[in-house]
Amino acid sequence: MGRYLGPKERLSRRAGVDLGLKGERRLLGKGALERRGQMVPGQHGRRMVRGRQSVYGEQLLEKQKARWCYGIREKQFRRYAKEAIRSQAIAGDQLLVILESRLDNVVYRLGLAGTRAQARQFVNHGHVTVDGKKVDIASFRVKPNQVVQVRDKSKAVTERAAAALADVHRVPAWLEVNGDALSGRVLRVPTLDEIDTPVNVQLIIEFYSRG
Repeated sequence: MGRYLGPKERLSRRAGVDLGLKGERRLLGKGALERRGQMVPGQHGRRMVRGRQSVYGEQLLEKQKARWCYGIREKQFRRYAKEAIRSQAIAGDQLLVILESRLDNVVYRLGLAGTRAQARQFVNHGHVTVDGKKVDIASFRVKPNQVVQVRDKSKAVTERAAAALADVHRVPAWLEVNGDALSGRVLRVPTLDEIDTPVNVQLIIEFYSRG
């Protein structure tokens, strides 16, 4: 399954929650959910009511919400879920830790990009370093004590990163940001209560544990 290239806020409307897919417009309260409420997207949206779903439907929606939120394709997301299930830790918690440790997500959480999509673009285009070495793989997992920084040579990107950092953006306690250097450090592995992704991870684990 390829990456979704349609209107981003359509996914938030379909999920019924803000998935953080837009930056400045969402912060200003002008997102699609604020403007159109819980109306389902599409030409028949006004007639449709979000009714009670089957257990499978609930599990599927939670999985899709997580995928859309982090911008991950199905095949890769399935690998993450299976890895979390095989781990010795609580599977749901481990899945969120895996997702949060991705380099594109860390860049976003540090406030160096307005959205995860923008953070992924920064990484893919080679504008980000980890411990001083360029890393252009968005799925690279950042470990505790590693330093993530926007390259000084990437002037246009540093200006956009500085603008994103200037917006209202709460950096979680498991990260430490240096606004002047446009860099940050991963202090430790995040705990479940520090991750605000609007998904029920238990339903996701159940979805991938079927059969």
